[in-house]
Amino acid sequence: MDTARTDEFEKRKQTQHYEVLRELGDCYTSVGNYVQAQRCYEKAASIGPDEPGPYIGLGAAALQTGRCEDAEIAFRVACRLDPNCAKGYAGLAMVAQQRKEYPLSFDLYMKSLELDTDNITALLGLFQVSCEMGSFAKVIHYLQVYLDMHPGDTSVMFALAALHLKDGGLEESRRMLLDLLALEPANNDARNLLEEVEHSLVPVG
Repeated sequence: MDTARTDEFEKRKQTQHYEVLRELGDCYTSVGNYVQAQRCYEKAASIGPDEPGPYIGLGAAALQTGRCEDAEIAFRVACRLDPNCAKGYAGLAMVAQQRKEYPLSFDLYMKSLELDTDNITALLGLFQVSCEMGSFAKVIHYLQVYLDMHPGDTSVMFALAALHLKDGGLEESRRMLLDLLALEPANNDARNLLEEVEHSLVPVG
């Protein structure tokens, strides 16, 4: 009984240690200290070798410091440990995007969004890649799904308005921008885009 209790105590201690290290890694990443972040994630990975979390962190830190190869390896490990790891696929999509491999990046962002429609990183990445590729329908759908769940997200509203404009949906774009400006009257980007939309809506001659 004592041995079982000791094992349980040790396991709990290890779990807490893992969580602390991962959270520390996240903190260091958020303030741009990627060297310390990497150390924390590596220690966390050694305690929880089957957890995808530390590898997502390692991939993000590598991506921020321009080490695409290291980032790709880390994100691939995360996806291997958890085949439904939405953040892992979003990470691989970011790597492909940096390499200007837009069709691959698009597919990986889509895979990430199929696993988690709430992933804002994947949504905005998909928006950027779509602008490069000129394919908008799928992105409009996912941005709309996200906006239905987060009605006041002005960055997504702006992205949707821009996509509607590029896709020829001028009225939709105008409506979205008016909604956005009702929430953020001082948003100059939205105001400028609205001017462009209204100019396009004026019949010629």
